[in-house]
Amino acid sequence: MNAVTVDVEDWFHVCGLAGEPVVASTEWRLRANVDKLLALLAEEQVRATFFVLGWVADNVPGLVRQIALAGHEIASHGYSHRLVGQLDPSRFRDEIRRTGDILERQAGTRPAGFRAPQWSLSLETPWPFDILYEEGYCYDSSCTPLRFIGNPHGRSTPYRLKTAAGSLWEIPPMVTPSLLGNLPTGGGWGLRLFPRRVIENTIRDLNAAGTPAVIYLHPRDFDPAGPRLELSPLRSFAAYGPRTDVTQRLAHLLRRFRFGTLRTLVEQWESA
Repeated sequence: MNAVTVDVEDWFHVCGLAGEPVVASTEWRLRANVDKLLALLAEEQVRATFFVLGWVADNVPGLVRQIALAGHEIASHGYSHRLVGQLDPSRFRDEIRRTGDILERQAGTRPAGFRAPQWSLSLETPWPFDILYEEGYCYDSSCTPLRFIGNPHGRSTPYRLKTAAGSLWEIPPMVTPSLLGNLPTGGGWGLRLFPRRVIENTIRDLNAAGTPAVIYLHPRDFDPAGPRLELSPLRSFAAYGPRTDVTQRLAHLLRRFRFGTLRTLVEQWESA
């Protein structure tokens, strides 16, 4: 089984900006885009993992409950959408605990999984994993084997990660190996840009090896006409990609392959 994951944030949640963008609530587009995704998942009878930003849970009433009632897993994306490297251990723990409390109150269950904004966890800095374990998390999906935003030589399949406090599962996103290095075919602009054949072949190869493909999405991937922050061309492409809609491509993949939640995968591994 493979997994569909969603980073629940709006179009203006871009990491590493000099200051927080001020965007009126009338310009938020998150709910409408999540509605599109929920409708597609319901049509295809697929359950997904939603990594919800604590800020979103606080500011978009009823959204977390809506996602949970549809049968999907609610996981944590932190609170402020700041890179983990911008937080010291105390502030990181506060964000993790605060978001966990909010999501548990709104969804009815405490999140078991975490994903850092912009894949900003690294095995070279182990203390965040210790905190995640201590706060009750059983898996993380924050380490990507990609150049610039991760470790291009890192592992690309799920593995048991030992920390000073205990162990948890690390579940990387899908990438496609190539002569140029790993390609970001698993989500974001890569899922919309690379040829469908390349993406399908990657999923088949992973499944043939007994490994799940982890797809990752953002609500803005369903909103090609949506607003964008004024960024440099390179940074804008990295954050938003081309103005294309992922809906049809995702629907095709959901019909061709089997998908579930990350928590379900972890429970299967734990019971094996």
